[in-house]
Amino acid sequence: MADYDNHINNNMDNDQWKTAEEWRAEEEKGKKRRSFRRKEGDKKGGKWWLKICASAVVFGLIAGIAFQGVQYGFSKAGVQSSGNQLATTKTVSSSSGSSGSGLSEVTENVMPSIVSITGIFQTTSQSWYGQQSSESEGVGSGIIIGKENGKLLIVTNNHVVEDAKSLSVGFVDDKTASAKIRGTDSDADLAVIEVKLSDLKDSTKEKIAVITMGDSDDLKTGEQAIAIGNALGYGQSVTGGYISALNREVQLTDKTMTLIQTDAAINPGNSGGALLNSKGELIGINTVKYADEDVEGMGYAIPINTAKPIINELIENGSVSEDEQAYLGISGQTIDSSMAAQFHMPTGVYVQQVMSNSPAKSAGMSAGDIITEFNGSEVSTMDGLQDKISNIKAGTKVKIVVQRQSQSGSYESKTLTVTLGKKSDAPSTSSNSSNSGSSSERNYYSGQSQNESGSSYYGSY
Repeated sequence: MADYDNHINNNMDNDQWKTAEEWRAEEEKGKKRRSFRRKEGDKKGGKWWLKICASAVVFGLIAGIAFQGVQYGFSKAGVQSSGNQLATTKTVSSSSGSSGSGLSEVTENVMPSIVSITGIFQTTSQSWYGQQSSESEGVGSGIIIGKENGKLLIVTNNHVVEDAKSLSVGFVDDKTASAKIRGTDSDADLAVIEVKLSDLKDSTKEKIAVITMGDSDDLKTGEQAIAIGNALGYGQSVTGGYISALNREVQLTDKTMTLIQTDAAINPGNSGGALLNSKGELIGINTVKYADEDVEGMGYAIPINTAKPIINELIENGSVSEDEQAYLGISGQTIDSSMAAQFHMPTGVYVQQVMSNSPAKSAGMSAGDIITEFNGSEVSTMDGLQDKISNIKAGTKVKIVVQRQSQSGSYESKTLTVTLGKKSDAPSTSSNSSNSGSSSERNYYSGQSQNESGSSYYGSY
């Protein structure tokens, strides 16, 4: 967490991604400077003011023409003195936030930082006439977390944007703009998307805001919780409840996640939206609801303290160009919880093959190893490993934790230091692994993937 906070502070001067706290500090400094200038001007007064007035008439004629030229130049260059400044969400006291009027105040304060996300997806189905392709629309939610170099940064769930052909974002004023993915982590179910500020009107920039971060480590069971998101795609809605449980291990289809449990209603379309405390601070990112006819009020959110370092990494590494992308040099398969229980193995990514002269081989990785951690982040699936590798530049040194079976049959943890290779330098040979038809399988020789029919194609990983 220290590294995350340091990264934010170190990028202040370069207009890198900034949090609500940093924007608020900048705004306060600006107010103090303006106040100081007004006081200084009042002190001088008298003759100084008469001189200024006398010269202002002549100067004004010249300056007016020059100013128009300067403003035109700024507009052409995409630079604005205040158009790119973003407001921050306000917070309320805990006592007022817990009342009925306080909840409406929290909602009013936070709504400018919440967006709707619409994705267009290509779906393929098999019929009597062969494969049929069609487009479908999916909806979700997102949270404005900052800006960087003229781009608005929005966090959401990976499953909201995964495999989308195109994305659009709807803001609090009902205006929309196209977006693109900055980085994804399927294991953590997190993604960062970006919108060009130049695509937004000034009126929209004035209405949107950066969310104020909270501290999920300070949460207690029974505290109030507020969920905001684009439920069912109908537009932003608010539900209230309580923190039902903390550090709840939730078994999903292909992984286990440690989440905040709440009884605030989380419905389809809420994914990627905000879970707030009574002050209006972001404490979690809504991700999943327990759906069963015998169950009521069991929704889950990713703790914001868990999400912060991952978000930071996605922002920092998500803009890696294709020719800079790395590769590891293995083929493998996801070991989910059911398979792990059946074969008495750890969950993670089972290494089926290690390519000769690959980064993995040079670091001492062996067939049969199970990758459980990559560069400090947990690895649950092949897709998750794929995301992590594709978001890192070639030549980067990373720590990979593997579980290796001993002669006694037990698994021992080993940490390998791997210098990732360049994907474009990797051989383009196909995998001959014995289980190449598995849909959960990816070949990391050169980013090659296996589709569900077992045939090979080359991706950009």
